[in-house]
Amino acid sequence: MSFIRLTYRIETPGDLRRMAEKIASDQTTGTFVPVPGETPDLKARCAARVIAIRELEPYAQPTFPQDRVTSADPKPYKRADVDIDFPMDVIGTDIAALTTIAFGGVFSVRGLSGVRIVDMKLPPDFIRAHPGPQFGIAGSRRVSGVQGRPLIGSIIKPALGLSPEDTAAVTKELVEAGVDFIKDDEKMMNPGYAPLEARVRAVMPVLKAHEQKTGKTVLYAFGISSADPDTMMRHHDIVAGAGGTTAVININALGYGGMAYLRKRSRLILHAHRSQWDMLTRHPDLGLSFNVYQQLWRLLGVDQFQINGIGAKYWEPDESFLQSFHDCMTPLLDPSDRPLPVVGSGQWGGQAPETYARNGGSVDLLYLGGGGIMGHPGGPGAGVRAITQAWEAAVQGIPLETYARDHKELAQSIEAFGQTGVS
Repeated sequence: MSFIRLTYRIETPGDLRRMAEKIASDQTTGTFVPVPGETPDLKARCAARVIAIRELEPYAQPTFPQDRVTSADPKPYKRADVDIDFPMDVIGTDIAALTTIAFGGVFSVRGLSGVRIVDMKLPPDFIRAHPGPQFGIAGSRRVSGVQGRPLIGSIIKPALGLSPEDTAAVTKELVEAGVDFIKDDEKMMNPGYAPLEARVRAVMPVLKAHEQKTGKTVLYAFGISSADPDTMMRHHDIVAGAGGTTAVININALGYGGMAYLRKRSRLILHAHRSQWDMLTRHPDLGLSFNVYQQLWRLLGVDQFQINGIGAKYWEPDESFLQSFHDCMTPLLDPSDRPLPVVGSGQWGGQAPETYARNGGSVDLLYLGGGGIMGHPGGPGAGVRAITQAWEAAVQGIPLETYARDHKELAQSIEAFGQTGVS
């Protein structure tokens, strides 16, 4: 029998093993009292099983504040990583079944003062039941024609408010500067002042003219997300019909079903933005680890995955970003199922050397500069060239300040962002 293994980081003032057994029982065959029909044979076939309990340092205070002990001599809150195996016969290969049975109910278990899902190991049969990326790293490189270095990308800014014609003008400056990738901000979907169809009509001629002139295909990711699958597919078909290559997908807003619906029908590279993700993970002892989260979206077909970056403008520490990069680069079954990691959030050329050094010397990434490109003192074109120069220096092992002596745009960016970064 095949099993899906979940690792829960649990916290309780009670007995750790008893709590682990309760999770395994409650999430499969059991309830709060013995019931007719829960036979030993049924439990042997369908009940989840506690495989291992690895104790961690206890806490003096609970993670869930309503479980705070107020007595003069409170007990410690014991913690452990608990491995629990769920039979494939119970879950099958459906992601909705997996997340319902193994994820959701755990957070409502009484007696837990904290819980986080920190790991998940899926058997090959589960992985093969899902399409995975249609393009991934290799496909993103093939369509863009970029090999041997990171893809350099930018975001249309301001995030909201530009007309379709304004968007096309910014696009023209970026493609002429040599950018490989441009995206709508995740907040840009189908607003009345700049509907998707009008943006496509304005932007695609710029991209096609540049391609005819230079032979270079610049990936432009249009925001096509919608809670209505039919509307989303109309958006997809507008982009694909005009010769577009890529779409921004707000994966948490779409949900698993919406993503599965799109992937089955898509002809575009699907660039995943994880807006709302931080609600699930920001507390280190609650919620879900990215390692688990990213597996589900990769199975459903994400081709490119945004994961923040070194020195990000948001809350996430560098170590978390680096672990996320490693997670994306680790095959589920083989290298073709890896999405292209998208390094963003307050990035300019200054983070390139550390990113390259700490990610293991990989250039398999899309380096996304918003303010670091659009806010460059020489304009967006100079911003693209500055980041490109920074990555050239990083790969060659040349300090940025040394490389900047002969590269004006990099020198300007160091002067502008070197002390305060971008936000």
